[in-house]
Amino acid sequence: MKRYYGFVITLSLLYFMIVILFGILTNRQLNVSRSETDIIKLNDIVGDVKEAYEESDLSAMAYMSDYGVDYALLGTEGEIIYISDQGIQTGQGLSVETAIKRGYPYKYVFANGQVKGVVILLDDGLSVYRDLRYRIFAGFIIFGLILLMGALIFGRYVDKSIVIPFKNMKEFAGKVAEGNFDEPLEMDKGNMFGAFTESFDIMREELSESRKREIALQKKERELVASLSHDLKTPITGIKLTTELLKAKIVTDAKDDGGANNVIDKCSYDPSDIVKKLDNIYKKADQVDVLVSDLFSSTLDDLGEFKVNCIDTDAHILSEIVGKYDDKCLAVSEEIPDVLIHTDPKRLSQVIGNIISNSYKYAGTGIDIGYRLIDDYLEMVIKDHGPGVPEDEIDLITNKFYRGRQWAESNAEGSGLGLYIAKMLMEKMDGDILLKSSGDGLTVTLLLRLS
Repeated sequence: MKRYYGFVITLSLLYFMIVILFGILTNRQLNVSRSETDIIKLNDIVGDVKEAYEESDLSAMAYMSDYGVDYALLGTEGEIIYISDQGIQTGQGLSVETAIKRGYPYKYVFANGQVKGVVILLDDGLSVYRDLRYRIFAGFIIFGLILLMGALIFGRYVDKSIVIPFKNMKEFAGKVAEGNFDEPLEMDKGNMFGAFTESFDIMREELSESRKREIALQKKERELVASLSHDLKTPITGIKLTTELLKAKIVTDAKDDGGANNVIDKCSYDPSDIVKKLDNIYKKADQVDVLVSDLFSSTLDDLGEFKVNCIDTDAHILSEIVGKYDDKCLAVSEEIPDVLIHTDPKRLSQVIGNIISNSYKYAGTGIDIGYRLIDDYLEMVIKDHGPGVPEDEIDLITNKFYRGRQWAESNAEGSGLGLYIAKMLMEKMDGDILLKSSGDGLTVTLLLRLS
């Protein structure tokens, strides 16, 4: 605002200098005009009056030539000796002093070596213009003062209503950038940016809450790392123990056989036991694979590098995917419609695998799978018969790292990433995932886009 006030003052000085120059020039022009046109006539009148005095015949003045101007002759005592017909009204109260004040030209008359009187030229017809000039000059002065006051008042208003609030918002933004979310932004009723001020303060509160959530999320992520470390350690330990048992059994069988090299060929051990152990190894390794895959997918999504490649594929691929993850053979599926779906088979397999895995982990019941065509989508409805999810948590279980209270407090393994990744993948494949819980289990509906 300093520049604004400096500009206003400079412009005002320039304006008043121009007005004063206008007054000086117009006044000089009027004076010059009268001097050039009337002084000669004044001399002629004085000459004629002088002759009348010398001839002692002042009555002759009434018959003097028409000089084209109004004039008056005053005696030595100030009495009016003669005044032209048009100058009677103007000449009221006339004297040398009033002539001087009004700017009337005058000249003394000398006759026979004595002052006989004074001739005064009356209004020359320019008085109207002089009055108009005065009014214009005064109008310019008043107009300039009004403009100056208006500019100063406007500057004060802008300073209070715009500049100061912007400075406050700038300082507020600096504090927010420094991480200071505790000091609110003051609001002024007269501030025309009150709505913005309120929005900025709401932003501060949201940033403060966001920072708290970020800190809580970072804490939860650290807890997740610790939890995943424990969860990964468990299957790995199982794999190691199973491997050691297999090794010990083979070594024992070899010793019982007298150290023969063909102990495997002789099948001196129970093949079904070995197969069972191998299955256990596979399941433990699969647990590690699922945990690592979920964590890797979540990390890629955070980095914005998670991609899907959708293609048109036969919907019967859903039967193959379900069979791949239904290791307990408890899933009962309806007939799949003969349609093409636009999806990424690899990512869809990850989605269905997470849902079935969660169902077996937390419900442990049979699974009913149904299909139906709705508009441009194929609905795949997956329902278990477990305890379900509390109503106040149904919208939270697809959040990252979230696990239901009853499962978080249990010994059930989990990272809280399965349904989050499932929802994220379905959205990337132009589909969606819907969850509904009731007293007889959890229902998960996948919306698969048709080709």
